[in-house]
Amino acid sequence: MGLDAYVNTFGAVCKARYGTRLRKLTIDAKFTCPNRDGTLGRGGCTFCNVASFSHQAADVLSITEQLEQGKSRYREAKPQAQADKFIAYFQAYTSTYDEYQVLMAKYDEAVKDGEIVGLCVGTRPDCVPDNVLDLLASYQANGVDVWLELGLQTAKDETLCKINRGHDFACYCDTVSRARARGLKVCTHLILGLPDETHSDYMATLAAVLQQGVDGLKLHPLHVVEGSTMAKAWRSGRLPLLSLEDYARSVGEMIRHTPAEVIFHRVTAYAKKPMLLAPDWCAYRWDGLVAIVDNLQLYGGQGHVLAQR
Repeated sequence: MGLDAYVNTFGAVCKARYGTRLRKLTIDAKFTCPNRDGTLGRGGCTFCNVASFSHQAADVLSITEQLEQGKSRYREAKPQAQADKFIAYFQAYTSTYDEYQVLMAKYDEAVKDGEIVGLCVGTRPDCVPDNVLDLLASYQANGVDVWLELGLQTAKDETLCKINRGHDFACYCDTVSRARARGLKVCTHLILGLPDETHSDYMATLAAVLQQGVDGLKLHPLHVVEGSTMAKAWRSGRLPLLSLEDYARSVGEMIRHTPAEVIFHRVTAYAKKPMLLAPDWCAYRWDGLVAIVDNLQLYGGQGHVLAQR
């Protein structure tokens, strides 16, 4: 059996709502980040190199052109991978970090496409002012399925400082409160394997995030990419990384401690070599997923621990 048998997945939720599988179309809208442009700092978070997930073609393509290019890939795919409804995903850098009118123009360009039924906006907790939340809520009021994706990574302030995030957990809590007060759905990104963190830290972060209220989660293994600050630490032997087995074990426990209504948008991630430096298992798309499903088969799926209480 696949992940959907054990986890409330984003794909299954979308299929139930729309009667068909949705596909996310990644958009690089030329945003930057306050942790790179000097507003908060320079160099970005220690794990980050945006080239690991942005499209170089975006340098010359408009938002509309990127969407059309993405849709054409799925139209030409094998029948089981095809789609006719899509989600516009503003992913690269901090996708709420610009002037209000600029943001509105970019979001408008994406949602005007009749095949776009959803809007996902990836950002930092410290870059979401009230007027941007109001803007996102206005799209939702007009029938667009809106998700605000917040890169928290960990609730441990000591680690947030160590990885040069530039914000603390209290900042995240404030943004979540303001977003959910407007009826916006929040998906929180968490990284397992950050420096000096252990399984107990991951569980503490999950508990803290759930206590604040969250609608979705994305779980990622820490992986080292070329061009990041962490690449230097890894090359010098100062950065231990999670094994596939340890990652799957921790993710399984996190899933079992998560209420059934929370939607998992992702439970693992991979990157391509040569951009990926380590761990090697993150180069293979399905290895992490298979290991997690194996763990869930053995010990129970989403909410299992909560149901036993």
